[in-house]
Amino acid sequence: MIELDRIDRKILDILQAEGRISNTELAQRVGLSMSPCSERVRRLERNGVITGYHARLDPEALGQPLLVFVEITLSSKSADVFDKVRNELMLMPEVQECHLVSGSFDYLVKARLAGMDEYRNLLGAMLKKLPVPAQSQSYVVMESVKEGVALRTGGAAPVARRR
Repeated sequence: MIELDRIDRKILDILQAEGRISNTELAQRVGLSMSPCSERVRRLERNGVITGYHARLDPEALGQPLLVFVEITLSSKSADVFDKVRNELMLMPEVQECHLVSGSFDYLVKARLAGMDEYRNLLGAMLKKLPVPAQSQSYVVMESVKEGVALRTGGAAPVARRR
């Protein structure tokens, strides 16, 4: 684990909220000149703390307003079965996230879809491609109260500036 100081954490907080901020503005906001600020960002990238920069897209604007979570319970479990399930689910572009979990079911899948017809097709494809029989329980999201990807850094969380 890399050692992060107060300035590193402030840089991370700002970049999570405003990934397109200029290096000049970032340096000003963390109280550094441009060169040391740029070097810190490059070090955070090199060390794998910053893993990439992404645009957040509006699912409705792309015709994918339906958000569904699916619990999958496998009839048998082994390392080989888990590998095959992982490989199949990773190939499905509708699946945004897939987590092997502990508890009363095995996988939690998050999918964004155009509608219920597409969901029905995805669920059928998922269950058909799994290497062992499985049961599923689905949850259709009626309203997203909070959704985000920002991680707590231990620094003071900034509020994104409106431009």
